[in-house]
Amino acid sequence: MGSPVRVLAEATPDTRDRYVDLLRVASLGAVVLGHWMMAAVTPDGVGNLLAVVPALQPLTWLLQVMPVFFFVGGFAHALSYRSLLRKRPEGSTDSVYAAFLRARLQRLLRPTMVFVLVWGVAALLIQLLGGVGGLTGVTLRLVTQPLWFIGIYLAMVAFTPPLLRLHERYGWGAFAGLAGAAAAVDVLRFAAGVPYVEFLNFAFVWLAVHQLGFLRADGRLGAGPALSALRRPALLAGGGLITAVALVAFGPYPLSMVGMPGEKVSNMAPPTLALLCHGLWLVGAVELLRAPAARLLARPRAWRTVVAANGVAMTAFLWHLTAMLGVYGAMLALDVPLPEPATAAWWAQTPLRLAVAAALTAVLVAAFRTFERPAPTAAVQGHGPLAALGATLTLLGVLGLSMVGFAGLLEGRTALLIAIPVSAPAAVAMTLCGWLLVERAGRGRGVR
Repeated sequence: MGSPVRVLAEATPDTRDRYVDLLRVASLGAVVLGHWMMAAVTPDGVGNLLAVVPALQPLTWLLQVMPVFFFVGGFAHALSYRSLLRKRPEGSTDSVYAAFLRARLQRLLRPTMVFVLVWGVAALLIQLLGGVGGLTGVTLRLVTQPLWFIGIYLAMVAFTPPLLRLHERYGWGAFAGLAGAAAAVDVLRFAAGVPYVEFLNFAFVWLAVHQLGFLRADGRLGAGPALSALRRPALLAGGGLITAVALVAFGPYPLSMVGMPGEKVSNMAPPTLALLCHGLWLVGAVELLRAPAARLLARPRAWRTVVAANGVAMTAFLWHLTAMLGVYGAMLALDVPLPEPATAAWWAQTPLRLAVAAALTAVLVAAFRTFERPAPTAAVQGHGPLAALGATLTLLGVLGLSMVGFAGLLEGRTALLIAIPVSAPAAVAMTLCGWLLVERAGRGRGVR
């Protein structure tokens, strides 16, 4: 018998859209590489290379690829939910919502729970031993920040059924409604000065990108003959790019498509109309590359690589900051000189730092990859309200933990989550309880 990856790759049905799997892996890989490159670590702390060298900020228009991941999520969620609806026993009134949540969130939440618990225990031991200064203290604050992505993705899964119904009724109109709402929020924010309204765009912007995935699932982004199939993605890419450039050039939006330290306005937190337009151009651009990518993925070796990477992508994403900060910590402990960021010596050292961070990430993936393998389940029904409660608790817990971090556990450090102070222990408790509820609610009856 061949390796598990080879067996899985060879068993891939011809109907599977392999390009979507490539986009999922490539987008997470670009985020990891971007984080490693942007970290400007000195003995005094951790800064941002884009703040040190503002001329590099246009690169974020290529490296800020989270919209692509959420677009791919919309595609996968539409197919998954419709599949469960087809498997529902005829005449049954039970909800498939809980089973859908559990099926979509298993590979997301199981490795996340392990990450949270391992770092929670480590953070408590570190602080009991008094090691909270310097890079260690910074690490305890930073390692949880990527969890915001988990929270947003949770919301997308939770809202898939109603938004899919809107899509099936209105098509492009459903996307236009969300995009229009995002634009209205920015008008109220910047022109009318309405306080706190900007936080609504955490929903409107990302759910609009997610809605594009529904359109792709129905073949409405590039269906038809070759030329017409390219026309809509080209319009999407060109229109999005031109609008984003105009908004940045003439509006209140910053150039960087990632958050910058000390900036008054961020395109990311909360998301802006400029970021939505950036997402449109990225989605259009990757759709234009679909045909050549499909030819590449028809090659067995290329497809096996994508299959292998997909099997560990979430684990690598969760632990990549741990690896990067571990490399810098080892350099400080060994008295290896840390050049000033963006100097010639710093750039010369960069390939070695990236290689060691990649190797350490591989070690962490080897240690924790087993938790990314979902438990088999045939359930297509479950307890919908219980699953919704679990998803809500997990969402709040993950977002709260991304904001508060693991520093200050013993001091009771808190961060504001929707105007409510949340501590790390409370966030961990919500996350764990929510996940258990989703698991419990989704274990319904299977198909006979």
